[in-house]
This record gives sequence, C-alpha cells and structure tokens, in this order.
Amino acid sequence: MALVQIQHQNNKLKSSFAPEKQNIPLVTHIITDDDMGILEGAKLHPVKLKKIFKLLTDPHSSMLYDRHVYTLNKMVQHYAKGIPMKDLVEMFKILNVCADRVEAITIYEKPILDILKLCSIPFLMEKTSDELVYEQIVVESISQLGYLMRIPTSDVRNQICVTLLNFTSKSGNNDLQKFKPTSLQFNKKVIENSDISETLVKSLALVENDLEIKLKLLEILQLFSKYSAKNCDQMLHVEAGRRICSRLMDTDPSGQLLFRSVDILWNLIENGNKSDLASQLNNMACISQLRDAFVYQMTQGHSHYDRQLRNDLLVIATLVAYQCPKAPFVETGFAKQLTLFATFQEVKSHNALVRHLKLATNHEDFELRKLLFNILVVLSNDKTVISILSEGHLLLALFSFVRANEQKTDPRELSLAQFEEIQLHAMAALCTLCPKMLEDYMTCQGSTRLLLLLEWCVGPEEFSGHGNSFHGTGGRGTKKSQMHYCLRLLRSVASTKDEIILQDMADQGAINQLIGLCTKWVLNTAFTQRNDQNDAIEIEMQSDILFILSCLCEQDLHRKELFGIQGVDMVIRYLRTDTRLLSSGLGHHKLLLTSIDCAWCSTVGCYVTEDYFLEKEGVFLLFDLLEVCPKNMHNIIIGCLLDLCENPKTVNHILAWRGKSGTSASHLLCELWRQDEIQIGVKRDSQGAITDLRRPLMGQIQADLGVIPLPASCVSQAIADVSENIRAKIYSLFCKMGFSDLPGLSLDDHVTLTIIEKYLDFKMGEVWSETIGELQLENVRPVTPDQEAMEAISRAIEERAVIVAATQQELIEAQKNQDVIDEQEFYAQMRENHRQKEKAIADFTQFVARTSNFQELKAAKEKQEISIDASRMHPINKQGDHFHDVSLPNLTSTVFSGKHVTVNESVKEKNTAPVIKFDPTLNALADRPLKHYTI
Repeated sequence: MALVQIQHQNNKLKSSFAPEKQNIPLVTHIITDDDMGILEGAKLHPVKLKKIFKLLTDPHSSMLYDRHVYTLNKMVQHYAKGIPMKDLVEMFKILNVCADRVEAITIYEKPILDILKLCSIPFLMEKTSDELVYEQIVVESISQLGYLMRIPTSDVRNQICVTLLNFTSKSGNNDLQKFKPTSLQFNKKVIENSDISETLVKSLALVENDLEIKLKLLEILQLFSKYSAKNCDQMLHVEAGRRICSRLMDTDPSGQLLFRSVDILWNLIENGNKSDLASQLNNMACISQLRDAFVYQMTQGHSHYDRQLRNDLLVIATLVAYQCPKAPFVETGFAKQLTLFATFQEVKSHNALVRHLKLATNHEDFELRKLLFNILVVLSNDKTVISILSEGHLLLALFSFVRANEQKTDPRELSLAQFEEIQLHAMAALCTLCPKMLEDYMTCQGSTRLLLLLEWCVGPEEFSGHGNSFHGTGGRGTKKSQMHYCLRLLRSVASTKDEIILQDMADQGAINQLIGLCTKWVLNTAFTQRNDQNDAIEIEMQSDILFILSCLCEQDLHRKELFGIQGVDMVIRYLRTDTRLLSSGLGHHKLLLTSIDCAWCSTVGCYVTEDYFLEKEGVFLLFDLLEVCPKNMHNIIIGCLLDLCENPKTVNHILAWRGKSGTSASHLLCELWRQDEIQIGVKRDSQGAITDLRRPLMGQIQADLGVIPLPASCVSQAIADVSENIRAKIYSLFCKMGFSDLPGLSLDDHVTLTIIEKYLDFKMGEVWSETIGELQLENVRPVTPDQEAMEAISRAIEERAVIVAATQQELIEAQKNQDVIDEQEFYAQMRENHRQKEKAIADFTQFVARTSNFQELKAAKEKQEISIDASRMHPINKQGDHFHDVSLPNLTSTVFSGKHVTVNESVKEKNTAPVIKFDPTLNALADRPLKHYTI
C-alpha cells in the first residue's frame, strides 16, 4: 500500500513539471442556409399523417365525415407541390381507407381525386439516396394505384389513368426547400418493377362498357409497352394479347380503339416474347377479329393511315401463322380471303369484296402485295391450306411475274424497280409453293416459263437491275438476281424427284441448256484458278445447276446419254477445283459436293460417259479430293468410286493412282478406315490389332447404348452403324480391288486389311449377338434347333476373330523379325565399310614401305613374281620352243606397267599451306592428288 502511495505521489510530481496543454475553443453551433434566409422556394412543414389515419379509422371518430373531408383537404393543400417519399406509406393507407368507403359514402370521392392528382406529380426526395432507400415503397405505392381501379367510379378511374400518364411523361419543378423531385428515369423504373401493367390489363374487363376509360387504359398500356420489355412480359403474363385482340372491332366512332390496340400488339411483338403472343392469339375469336379488322381496312380504308394500319394487321397475322402452324385461318375463312386479295390483280375474280377494289402503286399497297405473298407462303405449311391456294389460282398469279423485264412501263402500273422487286419476291414464294402444288405447276407450264426466263437472263438483251430488295442483293446493273431465283426455283422443283416434272424439263431441253450455261460460266470465270470473279451468289447458282442436272439424270439412262461428253468435261473442270478455296466462306464446299454428286448421278451407269470420265482421269481426281478433303465429304466420294467400280476398267485406275507423297489407294483407304474407327471408339491396340474378340467392330457409343429391344420396323444399332460410317463402303471397294498383291502397304495397313477382309463376317456376328441379346431381354427362348444354330454361329464368329487376331500377331512378329534382320544387315554394312577403310590404310602403308626401303621392294617383287608364275600355265610348257616371255627385264616396280604410269605424289604448290607430316591413320590413298606421266 505504501508503494502505491509513493508511486501516485511521483506521478503527481511529474505532472506538475509537465508543460500545460493549450485549450482550443470549439464552435458549438452551425449556421445553415435556412438560418441565413438564402434558400429559394417554399418550405414544406411536416404533417402528422398518422393522426389523420387515426382520425379516419378510430371507432370514436370514424363517423365524423365532414371533419374527415376538411382534414383531407388541408392535407392536400399542404402537399400541393408533391408528396415526400417518406410519407408515401401513410398517404396510401389513407387513400385505401377512403377507397373502401367511397362506394357507400360518395363524399370521399373528391379527396380521392385530389390525392390522385398529387400522385401525378413526381415524388419528392430529401436526399439523393432516397431513390435507393425508398424504391421498394414507391414500387408498392404505384401498384396500389392500379388496385384503385376497383372503385366503380368513372372519374376516379379516369384520374388514375391521367395520374399514370403524367407520372411517366412529365418532370417535376424544384419549388421546395430541401426537396427535389424524382427523375423520369426513376419513375419509369418503378413502373417496370411494379405490377401496374398486369393490373391495368386485368382492368380492361371492368371498363368494357365505358369507351372513354377503355381508350385511356389502352393509351397507358401503349405508352408502357413502347419502351419497356419488362412491362411487355408482365402484360403477356396476364394474356394481354388475347384480351386486346379479342375486342379489336368493338364500336368506336373515333377509330382510336383499333389503332391503339394494334400499336400495343406491335409493341408486344417488338419487345416481348413472340411465341407467347402468338399462342395467345391462336384461337377462333382473335383470328376472327384480325380477319374482320383487315377486311374492313382493306375495303373501307383509303387514307395513308388506314393503309399502314392494314399492313400492321397483316404482319400480326403473319406472326401468328408462323409461330402457330395450326392456327384456325382455314376455319375462320381468313386464308381464303387472303388468297383472294393476293390474286385479284392478276387473276380476274367476281367476288364482291374485290369488285371495285384496286391497288395503287404507292409504297403501302406495294408492301401489301409482298406481305400477302409472304403470309400465304407461311400458311402453306398447313396441308389444308393447299387446296384453298389451288382454288384461288395462286401459282398462276405468281407466275404472271415470271417473264422478261420490260424497259418501259405504263405510269399507272408498277415502276421498273417495283416490278423487279415483286418479281423476285414472287419467285422466292414459288420456291416454297411449287413443290407442294405440282399439279398447278404443270398447269401453268412452269418449266417452260422458267427456261424462257433463264434464256433471257443469259441473252444479249440489255437490262440493268436495281437491286433494291433483299432478294435483289448483288444484282444491281445485271440480270444476276433473276437468274439466281430462276435456278433456285428449278432446283426446288427438281428436288421433288417427280418423274413427270423431270421428264417435262428434259423435253424442254433443260439438260443441254444448263450444261451450256455452266460450261460457258466456267470458261469465262476460270473458276478453278482464282475466286476473285466469283461471289457467293454466282457459286450458289453453279451449285444449283449441278444439282438440277443430278436430279434429271439420276434414274434415266437416256438423260445420262444426253448429258454426254460435254457434261463430263464440265464436271471434270469442277473436280479440278483448288481445295484451298473450300475455306473461303463463299460456298465452294457446296459447289464441290454438287460436282461430285453430279459426276455420280449423271456419269455413273452409262458406259459412254463412264469410259470418257475414266479417260479424263476422273478416278484420279476423286482420289486426289479424298486425300485432302474434310471428313464429311468422304462418304459421297467413296460411294461414287464404289459405283464406278462396276466398270471393270476402274480398278486399274485405282491401283495406278499415287498421292502427293507416293501413297497408294489401298494405303489411303486403310488410313481412312483407322481414322473412322478412332472416331467411333473401336478398341484397338497400338498396332491396330483386335483387342475385343467378342466385339471386333463395335464402337464405344454403340457399346454404351447396349442392346435395346426395338420393333421389327426399326433399324437396330448394328445395322444403323453400316450407314453411319464409311467402313462398309471401304470393304466393298476392297472386294473390287482384291485383298492381296496390293501396292504400297505398310505393316499397319496389313494389320488393318485383315480386319477389313472379315468385315462382313464380323458384322453378321454383331447382328446375331444383338438378336440374341434382344431375345434375352424380352425373355424369349428360341426352340432348341434355333438355339443350337445361334450358339454355333456365335462360336464360329468368335473363332474367326481369334484367327484374325493370330494372323495379326504373326504379321507383327514377322515385321519385328524383319526389323532385327535389317538392323543386323545395317551394322554388317557399317563393319564392311570400316574393313575397306582399314585395308586401304594398310595398302598405303605397304606402298610407302616399298618406296622407302629397297629390301622391302625386292621382297615384294619376288612375291609378285611367284604369284604371277603360279597363275600361269604349267611350267612344262615354258620349255617349249614357242613360249614367249612377256616379263620386262630390269623393271624396278611392283605394279603392272604399261605406257602410262600413275604416280602418287604430294606436290607443294605456291602460296599454299605447308605440307603436313603424313599420318597413315588419317589419310587414305584415295585422298592423295594424282599425277600422270607418259612413258
């Protein structure tokens, strides 16, 4: 305790000696702008709204109606400049109390109207953050405005509409101190987040008999749907499309009802979900209302506004027809009336609707024609509409535009640009309609009209296309657009493969005309060398021509003969296409595919064209394409080659072909087989040999699916596999080529070839295994003989797989042994090379020894003479009288001498490096310079 006291005294002592801190005076009050009196605007004093609410709801004062009205009027006067956000909750509580009592006590109507007028003014915020803090309160308050539509008073409902219109379209005035009005962006945002749109759509049912309020509601909905996709979604959620469209033709002398309703539907199309809107309009009531409104505007409308409204109605009907193919256009008679309006200008009709009707050349009537053609094309997806279109002679009306364009027109008729645009539009519509109405096509002599137009397109007549529309793209100043759609229409008709149509086209000379056009085209544009003169439209036209020729010649030998040598030359030019153009993005891949298809359909099957195709190296070109083209083109190329193999001359061409790196056709086919098996997931080892003896061909996808019991009419997985990949075609090609003595095969190719050779057996075993599995899944037991036969087949197929696997292993082992032998021979060759080098060094060493040591030279000479004597005839003959000795005496050399002697000598020349001392281990005899001396 004493220590603590001492420490406390020490601290006191220290503090007494410390410097004294200076006290800084603080200002304890703030002078605001309000105190200075510089704030502009009126001052808004707070009002105790809770007391007003208690006055209205308290049991003791709830019957004081006059006092209620007086208090509410004072409150309205107080908030004449706007309602603060913080007071919205209490304000709308008061408003709801008045709304609940107004039906019984009408004295509350005027305060309600006054409060609603206050709500039309943007709400007031005291701080910038109030928009975030009170956002949800404002959203709920706006929703409450919509709920007040339940009040059965026209003035209240009208004021609600006026309030909402002003709230979203007018900005507030900054006339109050410390308060600012909310922005229009904030007002629109809270409108979107509230459910006011849904409430107003539902309120339409409450004002069916009050046209003025109904028009006000439609005006608000028109405004809400114009700028907000969220509002459109809310309106569609409560079936706004059906509610509005079903009342299109209600009585309205002003005409605003139809206009505003159509504008709302148009906004829902642009900003909302089109499929939801179409499904809501897909009923008898809505389609009937659309029909009546369109017919009324078509027959009774004469102003620019009426024509625009008529076209908008037709666009809405087109949307319904496109999204809902089963919409009741036939049941309501709308389809028949549309056909009548689309054809009455070109096909005379005595119908009362069109008796005094005539379309002008103004923009709206011109657009109407195109819209009518378009909606009929969409409606043609319904088979029941086809008969109506046929009865209305729609094709005849459309074919009236399929003719050569004139240079001058009557002022009362369509202009040249308009005629060209509607001509192309009609031909585009015919591309869809003609395959569905072939009888009408023949009745209108469609092939003759089209071929005449095609002849005009390539003729010398001058014509400058305007290229104004979508269909006229790329045709400005030329006849390209007309030719484009003429060929497209011929293609759509030819694709039906109707024999009557094809025969009619052939009788009209279509084959020679198209071949001549395409041949001229290729020669003019040098297509196979460059692509700068060919755009996407020209390439599409060439593809269409080749496709039409394929359809014409596919099933008829006489037409293939008409195709002839000229057609084969044309196809050969296209097959020489540079494959680098396939990725140009202009459609060259389609052109190449149609070229191969044309070669297949128009050449194969006729001996004259086949032989000429082979003579022009057609097989070589197909294999060149097969080597470099994408995988999705392999199927059609191999199929064409397979059918060509029916000609016995084709196999020799296939065996003679060599690729870029010298690859043979058999090697290429084996490589394609392996790539196909990798893609489908067939189990193979690193050498390509079989690993699964029970399923040697099955891919991973097929194995994962397993066995699925299917009806007899359905194709099983094992059978579908044949058409889904190219293995069956490759097997068929090898059957034509043979499986032995094929050039250019590697070990992998031989291993793959053993599988290809047994493809049919393995596929048959796979089918049988699938059949047995299906029977087991269906709990079906075959009779004993069938069961034994199935087991025998399964064993035979598995044994065959074992044999193939063993053969593959033998091939692999033989290759390994051959590799070992080749390696040993390589090393032996290396050793022999070293042995020769060592012998050359030893010979040179002996040569130097003989030239530097006379004794060595004598010994070498004696050795040479002994060798020479041993190589000559028997010594007895040397003693004969006629023996001639050919040795030269006194010759001091150990080589066979003649007139010319070659002497090895190192020569030191001028201006060269000094002679290096000889090293017999580094220099060989062959490396030394030679000098020739003549004796």
